[in-house]
Amino acid sequence: MAAFSISIKDIVASCFPSRPLNMLKALAGICLLHLTTIFFLFWATIDDAWWFTRTLYTDLWGQWVMENNDNVWVYMDIPTSYRKDYLQAVQGFAVLSCLFAVFSLIVFIIQLFTLGKGKRFILSGVVQLISCFCIMVALSVYTDHFHRGEKDGWYGWSYIMAWFGWLLTLFTGIMYIILRKRVD
Repeated sequence: MAAFSISIKDIVASCFPSRPLNMLKALAGICLLHLTTIFFLFWATIDDAWWFTRTLYTDLWGQWVMENNDNVWVYMDIPTSYRKDYLQAVQGFAVLSCLFAVFSLIVFIIQLFTLGKGKRFILSGVVQLISCFCIMVALSVYTDHFHRGEKDGWYGWSYIMAWFGWLLTLFTGIMYIILRKRVD
């Protein structure tokens, strides 16, 4: 009778033979989500569409103004009415967010292959949450201190992409922490 005994583990293994392949797909999906997050953060930081009016658009680094309504856009420096310390804080935190997101992906890949069970993904999750904090600070300062009294303009797609980047960094940071508990 001992040769005929089947355990629950054997039944589950026979029903789901491709568990390593499913885990590989999940890890590839996580990496793709993380790369999408990095793309949104870089796009928001680099692109020139944080604030629009009919005759100007601006970003974190400069502004473009339409000259004489002949559809010629001219680059100009950020106006001196913007407080320089707030602008530098927004620029710095946006760049830090991008750097921490890239570093978090590198840490995730390194932890995947080097650390043992129970120790993986904590550091990458913490670094990703630091990236989330940095972009949140940049967006909060920008929202509170720039274009506050202007009624003739609207926030552009880079500003919106920065908020999507914030949401994705928060989601992936929390996901790494939860993933540590599920996988290990």
